[in-house]
Amino acid sequence: METSQIYILIFLVALAIIAIIIFFVRKDKKGDRLSRLGGLSLMFVLAGILFSGNRLIGYSLIGIGVLLAVIDIVKRIKSTKKK
Repeated sequence: METSQIYILIFLVALAIIAIIIFFVRKDKKGDRLSRLGGLSLMFVLAGILFSGNRLIGYSLIGIGVLLAVIDIVKRIKSTKKK
């Protein structure tokens, strides 16, 4: 395995451990859920990390994910100001 593949594997294992800890430790089930746009942006960022071998594709996917995350944040701020 190449060094970059090892880093990606370590990242995915750490992400899975964090997700498991959050799933089992979190007692408050009424917290904010991840919006569809937020989930989509997370998927683009993860896809960008997975396709990091081709820099153009990897960075493009990460950029799209970050842009979608910013749009989601702005939409949430606007919706909380209206209340």
